Amino acid sequence: MTIWRSKSRRPLAASCRVLAIAVAVSFASGAGLHADPTVKPKLGPHAITIQQSHDYLRKNLAPDYWALSPFYVPQMSASACSLATVTTLVNALRGLPPLSADELVTQAALLQAVRNEAWASQTAPNGDGVTFEEFSSYVALSLQAYQIDAEVEVFKPVDSSPATLASLRKILTENEQSDDDIVLIHYNQGVITGDWDGPHLSPVGAYDSDARRVLIMDVDRQFYIPYWTSDEKLLEALLRPVPADRGRRAGETGGIVRVTLRGGRVNRDLTSSIGGGRRPQ
Repeated sequence: MTIWRSKSRRPLAASCRVLAIAVAVSFASGAGLHADPTVKPKLGPHAITIQQSHDYLRKNLAPDYWALSPFYVPQMSASACSLATVTTLVNALRGLPPLSADELVTQAALLQAVRNEAWASQTAPNGDGVTFEEFSSYVALSLQAYQIDAEVEVFKPVDSSPATLASLRKILTENEQSDDDIVLIHYNQGVITGDWDGPHLSPVGAYDSDARRVLIMDVDRQFYIPYWTSDEKLLEALLRPVPADRGRRAGETGGIVRVTLRGGRVNRDLTSSIGGGRRPQ
């Protein structure tokens, strides 16, 4: 960018008028683009960003949000949503290590600790991603690698019946009670964002049971920030089959992996000091 100065303000004023016209044309062109069906807004009608809606986090404990948000990482490749999700999980369950020389878990360090060649290949650039069953097993292997004593439960809905929705709400409500458990979701991202129609993985940051909304900490940070969606829409996203062009994962539906610490948190004092155990004023 070239910066120039003049003793007279007229050239600057003229350039400002030209810039204003250019901006106006740009906005007008942008408005026209929305008429183009190939151009989509950042989020569709079923998602609202954390910036647009954060009252719940200000007025409630939201323990999982405070446990997850300091360690929330972007996936390091287009195929590595499982890796970023588990890295965020492991750090959130461990909390901030007590000693200055202790390192946080990175995605590269997690792969090295787990030593699973298939996962490394599946999450590399141009990898084919992981199935729900594989993801569940990688969660267990990661917990074992970092000696985290936790129970792993799986919820895989088969329909959208009222009973299934009630089961989903029960899991989300129970999970919101403390930061001793974290929920991870394998879902169709496009059902919620309105864009890419494919399988994705991310942690759940919070659940507002009154509004029946779920906060998804989407690890696809190249395109998204955390967003809310309804629990009904989440169920729809869990049930949508992987499209036929997604190779070995075609036809698979999603589900939930819930990880619960058996002995509670070791670094409870550190996590509670940042909000996880403190009631908002």
